[in-house]
Amino acid sequence: MDSSRLDLNLLVALDVLLAERNVTRAARRLNLSQPALSAQLQRLREIVGDPLLLPAQRGMTPTRRALELQAPLHEALEGVRAVLAAGAGFDPETAEMTVAVAASDYVQYALLMPLAFQLRREAPGVRLAWRALDSAQLADQAERGDVDLAFMTPETAPDRLRSRKVLDERYVVIVRRKHPLVSRAISLDQLCALDHVVVSPRGGGFAGATDAALAAHGRERRVVLSVPSFLMVPEIVARSDMAALVPERVAGDRAGRLQILTPPVPVSGFAIAMVWHDRTARHPALTWFRDRARAFAAGI
Repeated sequence: MDSSRLDLNLLVALDVLLAERNVTRAARRLNLSQPALSAQLQRLREIVGDPLLLPAQRGMTPTRRALELQAPLHEALEGVRAVLAAGAGFDPETAEMTVAVAASDYVQYALLMPLAFQLRREAPGVRLAWRALDSAQLADQAERGDVDLAFMTPETAPDRLRSRKVLDERYVVIVRRKHPLVSRAISLDQLCALDHVVVSPRGGGFAGATDAALAAHGRERRVVLSVPSFLMVPEIVARSDMAALVPERVAGDRAGRLQILTPPVPVSGFAIAMVWHDRTARHPALTWFRDRARAFAAGI
């Protein structure tokens, strides 16, 4: 390989091509025309002496040599970006950047939404790109640079990534205001007598942490509805006589339409951790963003 013919633009192009595996999408990310990027790919093939990316039914397939280059190339480019960013410093009032954050709908609602409002005042040029959390793919997404930061339960955080707990959450019982059977407090008998909504993120489940807590007391509840997201549960409960146990931060701002009650039996809550890759550990802007997210989470 004749490395003297390489320049930084070609390396950046290869990094994006290997991430996207599609010339059209890669060209869009690089703000290049498709013919211009195709010409860069041809130059890279000549320099490396390898096809690098081969046409496939959907997009392009990397060669073995390309796969060998992908991780070290991306890490090297991230190192260059971090050095340049450190030299320039980071001013949130003037900085322009995009931070890609992966999180569940619960975290997006309870943490990221109010955080986004605050960041509009503190860092108006910082854009947030939320994406659904995919725990199985997160480590690879973080290594490729597709995700800068993620929020998830600590026990599901990939070992290859750094993590730090940012909040603890507990469950509360919600029923509608003026419920015919419940007012101000709920007994174990009342809880078990009501129809319940449960959340099953993957769909179809009718049991959860509450059922384990009830079983420890020799009791069970009647679950009549299973939904994939916590966010729709308060509205369902507010319009019916059903009950649900939800994270407190999901119920907190619906107090006008709901009764928010302490469960009559202890129900295990959960923690949320902030997760990131080593490649961003010393990046000034992302370090600032992690610090702001951690401080904000501590106050909600």
